[in-house]
Amino acid sequence: MGWTRNQIAARVAQDIPDGAYVNLGIGMPTLVADHVPPGKEFVLHTENGMLGMGPAALDGEIDVDLINAGKIYVTENPGASYFHHADSFAMIRGRHLSHCVIGAYQVAQNGDLANWRTTSPTTIPGVGGAMDLAVGAQHVFVAMELFTRSGECKLVKACTYPLTATQCVERVYTDLGVFEPGPDGVAVVELHASATLDDLRHRSGLDLIDALPKS
Repeated sequence: MGWTRNQIAARVAQDIPDGAYVNLGIGMPTLVADHVPPGKEFVLHTENGMLGMGPAALDGEIDVDLINAGKIYVTENPGASYFHHADSFAMIRGRHLSHCVIGAYQVAQNGDLANWRTTSPTTIPGVGGAMDLAVGAQHVFVAMELFTRSGECKLVKACTYPLTATQCVERVYTDLGVFEPGPDGVAVVELHASATLDDLRHRSGLDLIDALPKS
C-alpha cells in the first residue's frame, strides 16, 4: 500500500508556492484543489474558461454552470472570472501559468511526457490542453500511480507512447515516492514507508539516483 490519490494530491499542493497560478489536469490532479494547505492561496485555472476556481462542489454547493475541464462541478473563489476558451489557451500559450499538474501514461527519465494516448486500440486518444500546458506552464508536475494495474512502471528510460512534450516534467508525485527526472536520470527525493530504493530499482529497471534526505 502506498499513498492514496488524495494524499498524493496533498503532497503536490505542499510544493506549489503561495500565490501561484495553477492549471489542474483531469483525474487525480483535480484533487489538488481540495488540499490547498492552510495559509496558502492558489489561483486555479481551468482551460474551459475560468480563473479563480475553488474546491470541488459538495451536494449543496453545485451550480450546474460551474465545471472544470474534467466536467466536475466546482466552486468559485472571490474574484473568480470567466472568459472564452480561446482566451484561456492564450493564457497558457503566453506562459502566464506558473504551474500545471497533469497525469501521465509515461514519464521518461529525461522528463519527456506521454499522456494523451497509448498504443492500445481500445484507448480513446484525448489530448485536450495537455500539449499546450506541457510547454506553456513554467513548472510541470505529474501526479500518477507509479505502476499500471498490470505492473508496468510509468517511469521509463524512454517513452514508448506518443509524446506530449519533451523534457518538460520537473517532478513526479506517485503513490510510492516523489521523483525528479533530469539529464542524469531519475532522482528519488521521497519514498513511501512501504517502498525501498532497491525494490523500485528492480521493478522499474531504472538506475534510480538516491536524493533522499539524510538523517
